[in-house]
Amino acid sequence: MSEVSGIADHPWAGAWDRLNRPVWLYDPRTGRKPYANPAALALFGAASLDILSARDFSARSPAIKARIRRLVDRTAHGETVSERWTFFPHGQPVTTQATVSALTDDQGATMLLFEASPEDIPAEEKRAAEALRHASALISLFDGDGRRLFSNPAAFRAYGDGEDDFARRFADRAEGLALLAAAGRAAVAGLRVVVTRHGTRWHHMDARPVPDPVTGRPCVLLNEQDVTPRVEAEMARSAAEQKATMADARQRFLTEMSHELRTPLNAVIGFSGLLAEAGLAEESTDQAWRIHAAGQSLLEVVNRMIADPMGEATEIDRDGGPAAALPATEPDPAGSHASSMALKALYVDDNESNRTLVRAMLATMGIVCETADDGHAGVQAAAGGDWDVILMDIQMPVMDGVEATRRIRALDGPVAATPIIALTANTLDAQIQTYVEAGMDDCVAKPVNMVELLTKTSHWGLSGWREAVRDTAVSAGA
Repeated sequence: MSEVSGIADHPWAGAWDRLNRPVWLYDPRTGRKPYANPAALALFGAASLDILSARDFSARSPAIKARIRRLVDRTAHGETVSERWTFFPHGQPVTTQATVSALTDDQGATMLLFEASPEDIPAEEKRAAEALRHASALISLFDGDGRRLFSNPAAFRAYGDGEDDFARRFADRAEGLALLAAAGRAAVAGLRVVVTRHGTRWHHMDARPVPDPVTGRPCVLLNEQDVTPRVEAEMARSAAEQKATMADARQRFLTEMSHELRTPLNAVIGFSGLLAEAGLAEESTDQAWRIHAAGQSLLEVVNRMIADPMGEATEIDRDGGPAAALPATEPDPAGSHASSMALKALYVDDNESNRTLVRAMLATMGIVCETADDGHAGVQAAAGGDWDVILMDIQMPVMDGVEATRRIRALDGPVAATPIIALTANTLDAQIQTYVEAGMDDCVAKPVNMVELLTKTSHWGLSGWREAVRDTAVSAGA
């Protein structure tokens, strides 16, 4: 980069003054033009450099701010950028092809040097270019290897340096590479999780094959819309409905449980009391009173259990860490059984005894359970089946449960959103965090508590996740 000191008196200023093409300096810090040759003064309709330098050319629209920031970033290390600019001196558009580089003054301040050649561009093309630059949609063109050939300012604002690589935009790079390959053959549209300057977002993407208008080579045109507010609103609505459903089911269970437990206890306590008062032999009377006292003690336990919250089920939040504790939904022996009949669970575990035990437990609620004996087989079964919920062991040969979960989450279609519950004896905080990051929704500790297993399997299997995925995709594509 050249050194700029006294701008008006610098030797190159006199040389630039004699050029027929417009040349000027732009200070991105102040929005001023401290130098412009006569051709540039004419371009901007200014009678003198003093008049031009007094104008404030600060970028006001988000699109122009993004273009200036990108120019500063890309010229900072000596790169020269050539692109089309349209200026509006006195409200009249003038389109130029500008070559932009960076200069620094003696104090180290960076300015942008513009060397422009006016272009006679058809009106329709001018309007199309300006519309593209100011559009809120993120529009980018990539070659077959995923290298950026063009992106509008909205894409640069979202991704910054990440705009140059197709796959870097995605939270899961493998998913990005798969989309690039698919879009090279046919149009692909759908929701994807991306990582932007503003954090993780939901984008609806439309990617399709197009020829490069410059070289004619196959390229991929990517059109993105940030639909995060709509997706999060849908998730919040679904979560609220799930919570209400869980509360209703729990209340029905408590009512049924109260009846089922207190009815036989009433007989035990009542008849034991009659026997104790019936004038039996001393030893028999003592035994009857012991039965009566034991029944009373058991009734106190039942009363406390029915009256107090019956534990908490902590579900895993995919964004990281345990979510807020929710009331546990206990299996309802009468009401929930019928609704559970259609549930299909996949249980992945390398231990045959564990598989047999869990299948037997789930069968008590009418839940159909099929099994796989390692993580690799589990991924294949997940991809080829229609599951309401997947139960996943962690420590397995061939492929462990964490990696299997990651691969299931990377599958195409609704199967990638299937709820996954870890069944494991490894439940330290750091281990749970690993499951969260892999995409698991919940965890059941071994040795397995049957009530907890049935509760969580029924909750996630009946959570309505299929409808949420379908409705979200429909609303995002609308």
